[in-house]
Amino acid sequence: MKMKNTANNDSPGPKSKSGTVCRFAEDAAERIACLAGFMTPERYAVLRKTVSMRTRYMTVLAENMYHGQNAAALIRHCEAFGVQEMHTVETLCPFEPNPDIARGTHQWVDVRRHASTGEAVAALKGAGYRIVATTPHREDATPETFDVGRGPFALVFGTEHAGISDEVIASADEFLRIPMCGMVESLNVSASAAILIYTLSERMRLTVGNWRMSDAEQAETLCRWMRRSVKDSEAILQRRGMVPDL
Repeated sequence: MKMKNTANNDSPGPKSKSGTVCRFAEDAAERIACLAGFMTPERYAVLRKTVSMRTRYMTVLAENMYHGQNAAALIRHCEAFGVQEMHTVETLCPFEPNPDIARGTHQWVDVRRHASTGEAVAALKGAGYRIVATTPHREDATPETFDVGRGPFALVFGTEHAGISDEVIASADEFLRIPMCGMVESLNVSASAAILIYTLSERMRLTVGNWRMSDAEQAETLCRWMRRSVKDSEAILQRRGMVPDL
């Protein structure tokens, strides 16, 4: 699954037309073959294995998350559990992951930035995602009962204190909560995100047939990763007669 970004975009995605996608994948394959000679076989194998486990079937939307440690944790959760793309709305505060916590994981996850909540929701729905609002105040589904096979979905996490906005609640297709056994009503956003992203990504891989990124998306992503990993990669590609920008 691929969607058009509605605002700032930290990394480009493959083109949408089938002919362009094929040409784009071929160009990426040439660059991958070239850059593979400038890294160890072990490193190349790790990158290939990692990209093969990536998904855009599920994604995450962070709405005005203002604590840097939580922003960093959310990116780390996405990277750890194979979610390639996440989205942000920053109308009240910037999404600025704490680098000491992110520890470089932002290099491997695509962050799509949107100008408003309404714009983000419209873009995600237009790309075929269900909007799944995470809140302890609704009874729709739990991580065990949520229907991961009914189609792609976007988990929405709100601000640390107020939670998701009324706009998200009004536009949500479904609601998801983590049941509590103790006196507390909910977990903090970082802990909630870790539980939900892990549980739902595992269930997705076990029950959904088309969870992986397409071959073209994998090639484009792998190429970008390799260009970041190889020193002077742009100069190397230029010397080989390859235009650096795909």
